[in-house]
Amino acid sequence: MVEDVCFFHKDILVIKPPMKSPTLLRMAVLVFSVVCGIFIFSVCLKQISTQARTNFVEFNVVEKPYQSRMRLINISYLHYPKPVSFNRNECSHNPVLFFAILSNQRSGSGWFETLLNSHINVSSNGEVFSAKERRQNASSIIQTLDRVYNLDWFNSASKNECSAATGLKWMLNQGVMEHHKEVVEYFNRRSVSVIFLFRRNLLRRMVSMHANSYDRYAKLLNGTHKSHVHSPEEADILSRYKPTINSTSLLDDLKDMEKRATNALEYFNSTRHMILYYEDLMRNRTKLKDVQEFLGLPPMELSSRQVKIHKGPLSDHIQNWDEVNKTLRGTAYESFLEADY
Repeated sequence: MVEDVCFFHKDILVIKPPMKSPTLLRMAVLVFSVVCGIFIFSVCLKQISTQARTNFVEFNVVEKPYQSRMRLINISYLHYPKPVSFNRNECSHNPVLFFAILSNQRSGSGWFETLLNSHINVSSNGEVFSAKERRQNASSIIQTLDRVYNLDWFNSASKNECSAATGLKWMLNQGVMEHHKEVVEYFNRRSVSVIFLFRRNLLRRMVSMHANSYDRYAKLLNGTHKSHVHSPEEADILSRYKPTINSTSLLDDLKDMEKRATNALEYFNSTRHMILYYEDLMRNRTKLKDVQEFLGLPPMELSSRQVKIHKGPLSDHIQNWDEVNKTLRGTAYESFLEADY
């Protein structure tokens, strides 16, 4: 643009009207040059201002945190609870995702929950429905869920004021299957995300169940029953007990376990959910990143103090191993006999 103006300016210089004096001509050229200079300066200034503003907007977009959370907001899975028992204060504008862990006893759910609760923004409130009065009917279940998701439930895991995700652990034998229609309706209405946690090797789960049931009465750790331990020494003491598995009903028992898990998946298929397996979490800790992404959380390294009790081959942990081995060989459950992690 500048070159074109200057060229036009040169054309004016070469034109010499016979009726005008050189002084007037020079003044006209000077005025024209000043006007051109002001115009060019204003254009450049406007371009610089626009570029700076564009860069600022782009910077804000790039630095915007937790894009996964923003995507969840668009589908109404983030909430702004207003608890009646306390004031969220400056965290009242922080959105919260509601979740529920659906699992079975001795499937790694306790370990998994401690991993989740090691995240600074997660409050998973344990087996809320272990108390029978909270699950005696659909109404009591809904009232209890309201307390949890309104952040009015308190325990040692609660980080209620600034929680980014809050939920509970719900065993399939604690009323959720009996009242699944009402629970599914509630989960969909309140946009609760479901995490299914199962165990692939049901024989190992059975061993853990028998051993834990035995310790309720034997109290092997200095007269105290512990479902979970935090030291290798304690784990070693508990693992010394070898349960006897009923080989006669074993196949039917395994089928019943599978059926319960299958039914749960069918009942809650309409919810937003993900499926996890204990063995996969043990082998591949990157699965925990998938969980954090599912919950819309900023990723962190998760940790747990819990120590695994039954390690090594199952032949070391079953009293009547030969019978069990013979019963499962050649069946769909034969793989359960092998070490899986």
